[in-house]
Amino acid sequence: MPTSPIAEAVPLSLCAREPHVPADRLVAEMVPPPRFDSVRFETYVPDPNQPSQTEAVKVLDGFAAGLGTAHPAGGGKRRWFARKAAAAPAGPRGVYLDGGYGVGKTHLLASLWHATPADPSLKAFGTFVELTNLVGALGFQQTVQTLSGHRLLCIDEFELDDPGDTVLVSTLLGRLVDAGVALAATSNTLPGKLGEGRFAAADFLREIQGLSAQFRPLRIDGEDYRHRGLPEAPPPYSDEQVTKAAYATKDASLDDFPNLLEHLAKVHPSRYGALTDGLRAVCLTDVRPVPDQSTALRLVVLADRLYDREVPVLASGLPFDQLFSDEMLNGGYRKKYFRAISRLTALARDAKALVAQ
Repeated sequence: MPTSPIAEAVPLSLCAREPHVPADRLVAEMVPPPRFDSVRFETYVPDPNQPSQTEAVKVLDGFAAGLGTAHPAGGGKRRWFARKAAAAPAGPRGVYLDGGYGVGKTHLLASLWHATPADPSLKAFGTFVELTNLVGALGFQQTVQTLSGHRLLCIDEFELDDPGDTVLVSTLLGRLVDAGVALAATSNTLPGKLGEGRFAAADFLREIQGLSAQFRPLRIDGEDYRHRGLPEAPPPYSDEQVTKAAYATKDASLDDFPNLLEHLAKVHPSRYGALTDGLRAVCLTDVRPVPDQSTALRLVVLADRLYDREVPVLASGLPFDQLFSDEMLNGGYRKKYFRAISRLTALARDAKALVAQ
């Protein structure tokens, strides 16, 4: 590690943080992340060459408007004690956004959350991992009781890598549909389908089995917007440049990449959001290939939380597209690794200004 320049404040360190997150915070934070605070259907810019994008906005806007009636189970308030729900209306109670990387699915999903005419406490938004973490924190029955009074549950990045988690979440969603909760979900490519650049709706509906009738697939074609007309990701900087930028940037963190990977093993992934609280930039030295799959999957979750919170990442060492081995990129979790590369690349572009200051 190079000698740090003299500065008024020493950078923060992710490795020094061990956040403890109470269960009620996990529930309260099930809202669109900061990156998607202000998105709306009106701010989504459809690709004129992809009419399915314009159609998706129209369909989702109508879906949101249709959720403005009283909760099918009545009451409309969160129920901590279960009671028998009234029959939900006929027809699908959910919509599945079927598209590849970077076509704006999360933008549209967050816009649906914002457009649904219900109090924020009656709408939930989270990734598949965050939903499984909530079940782990509250227990299955309490999660059902907590969410069953909601008008809408949005699940971003529905993951099918772990059959156990898939069954768990499918069972949970079945209980919520019975309680009258509307669902919306996105996902990406299944293992073995990477060449298609997308996760097929037929595969999603097959994997969730009994819930398939509850989802209307909505195809969204297009290329990754993060690559549309944007420059290539900047090459890694030197250790000296990264360290200088960390000292010059208020509320920036500075960590050695191998040490950070070791620290992530000590923090539950449900706390990675809290791990980044208050950070304006993450500075990393000595980025190198991730040594094993468990470490790689933890890094994927951290990349998601940093991307959600729009925290730029300035790094030295290897470029982010060399983080994962060929074996990992050709294995069962490769969709996660490609997502992480795409998101970290976007954050690296955002960090260029830190070196220029």
